Amino acid sequence: MADPYSTLGIARNASEAEIKSAYRKLAKELHPDRNKDNPQAAEKFSAATNAYDLLSDKDKRARFDRGEIDGDGNPTSPFGFGGGGGGGFRGQHGGGFESGGADFGDIFEGLFGGAGRRAGGGGGGGFGGFGRQAPPQKGANVAYRLAVQFNDAATLSPQRITLQDGKTIDLKLPAGVETGTQMRLSGRGQPGPGGAGDAIVTIEVKPHPFFKRDGDNVLLDLPITLDEAVKGGKVKVPTVDGPVMLGVTPGAASGKTLRLRGRGFTGKDGQRGDQLVTLQIDVPADDPALKAFVEGWTDGRAVRASLGV
Repeated sequence: MADPYSTLGIARNASEAEIKSAYRKLAKELHPDRNKDNPQAAEKFSAATNAYDLLSDKDKRARFDRGEIDGDGNPTSPFGFGGGGGGGFRGQHGGGFESGGADFGDIFEGLFGGAGRRAGGGGGGGFGGFGRQAPPQKGANVAYRLAVQFNDAATLSPQRITLQDGKTIDLKLPAGVETGTQMRLSGRGQPGPGGAGDAIVTIEVKPHPFFKRDGDNVLLDLPITLDEAVKGGKVKVPTVDGPVMLGVTPGAASGKTLRLRGRGFTGKDGQRGDQLVTLQIDVPADDPALKAFVEGWTDGRAVRASLGV
């Protein structure tokens, strides 16, 4: 099971600020949008997010440090028994039990009332009495991955998801949603004596065949015909909200970018970005009428003068 401290590359006594700084650095390096051809980066990004989710929660961090939950937030065996070669206790060192080389003294401290009550420590061995009873454990969290269509993510369309208990719910996507965004559904995890755990839903925004995302803006290369570029006029343009009519000025050139305001993604501030439409003039490869037209016409402009040629 992954150690969240190792995952973030920090010491166990790291401060909240150091935890946040380490996560931000990893998230920037491993974000799926920057590593589309590296599936391992997405896995590492998810692991870093899970590690930050645990360590940024003071209660969960304390429970992990006491050995009550593992790196995924799932309950562990109260006494650390089970599995692995060698099993059982390997003796006493410095007043604490060890199993498989790991010091479990702090676990017993957390369960049985603090310093001076470790097994084998101080006079008389044994546990020295129960100082307090461990609180009942919540059930384990359950992880889900939800693939969301590009247009749905941009417009924050509700998403339906079926949980492991068979119940279906509609999720309201948060503003600023992107691949890697996690949503926590309280009480939708595994049942436990202390209440049910949570469902953790990780969003994956699916790529689109012709839209691309740039921050909160949507980018589109729009083919237009030569006569539409020369004469101008209204052309139909797809957007994440459905097709709209866009005005093209006469004499438009390939590479000219037009802006459709409010047709992008909803940012974390609640404001929508824009759609940026870049015109691409599509000249037919073999059109006799077009060839006949340009046969006696020459454009005398020095269109490459700015390139020094």
